[in-house]
Amino acid sequence: MCVVTLAAGIITGVLHEQAIRDAYKDRMQAVAQSIAGLPTVINAFDDADPSRVIQPIAEVIREASDLAYVVIANEEGIRYSHPNPDRIGERVSTDPSIPLAGEIYVGTQTGTLGTTWRVKVPVFDSGEVIGTASVGILESELNEEFVNNLFWLTGAMVTAAIIGVFGSTWVTSIIRRRIYRLEPHEIAALVKNRETTMHRLSEGVIVVEHDGMISLVNDAAADLLDSTADQLTGAHVDDALPAELVRILNEGESAGSPVIIGPRVIVARSTGARVDGEASEATILLRDHTELHDVVRRVDAADAIIAFRERQGLPKGLSAETLDRVAAALAQHPDASASEVGDALGISRVSARRYLEHLASIGRATRALDYGTKGRPSTRYRMLDATTGPTVVPR
Repeated sequence: MCVVTLAAGIITGVLHEQAIRDAYKDRMQAVAQSIAGLPTVINAFDDADPSRVIQPIAEVIREASDLAYVVIANEEGIRYSHPNPDRIGERVSTDPSIPLAGEIYVGTQTGTLGTTWRVKVPVFDSGEVIGTASVGILESELNEEFVNNLFWLTGAMVTAAIIGVFGSTWVTSIIRRRIYRLEPHEIAALVKNRETTMHRLSEGVIVVEHDGMISLVNDAAADLLDSTADQLTGAHVDDALPAELVRILNEGESAGSPVIIGPRVIVARSTGARVDGEASEATILLRDHTELHDVVRRVDAADAIIAFRERQGLPKGLSAETLDRVAAALAQHPDASASEVGDALGISRVSARRYLEHLASIGRATRALDYGTKGRPSTRYRMLDATTGPTVVPR
């Protein structure tokens, strides 16, 4: 704040000093051209004593314009007016070549009165230059005026710096309270750790704001929903999540509730989207059913009961010939999966699975989950010895 205020003050001071000079230049140029155009002054150049007419006029104009001097000289540089009458009749102390050439000169020069900011204009008569008119103000007066204004400018700068420092300190304290007084490197470390942790979790995590907009989705949740984190983040839950997940999210489910999403059975837990009747931030956790094998066992048990009722006959869509081929292939390849049996017989994995499930349901084969594979566990089947009957295969 202090550096910015100082820089702004310096720039303002430079511009202000230039504005003062420009204002004086415009005024001096107007005075000089007015004097050079006065018929009385022009006609006096032909008098025997031009200063008798020109000197009073020049002094009146000088005092009225608050200038340091008004000097009128002929083309030879001889003065017809000067604040010090003793200088009249002498040659001007600075070079008059520019105004004598018909041009206007603006600049700082040192003359009999000292260093002055001056304007010189030509005096014309019938289109010819017959002399010069020079007006100016002392540089010391310009500097004094600038310094007087600089006092107020400095005061404004100091005031602005004080207000800025206290204001920025106040804003900083508010921000620091809101970020629990953490330093920037600590915030960066927390964000990095959170991102690393969230995206390496095997559980899916979805965070929803109080207005129902999804603010955070990790990679596991996106995979379980067959989507991407970018597509889900910023979307509304009603548009991005299945209706059953939305219900669990709103109502809350701390113990976990199984939800079927496509081919997956997902167990969802939620903190609930309302607290004391008010909308609040909610989090829903998703876990694939492979991590809850008890749920799989219950599903398998239900399938076994249904299949037991169909033992007396083949279910619709199954043929006895293909069933015998599947049974023979399974006898040759113990602990085979549906894919492996299908490959051996040249049938699809889905068809092979239906026949294997039927064999398991009527007690001719057993099924077991293989957790050694990546992702969801695979189901493997083994034919039972007809003399021993069904056996329980440990899982």
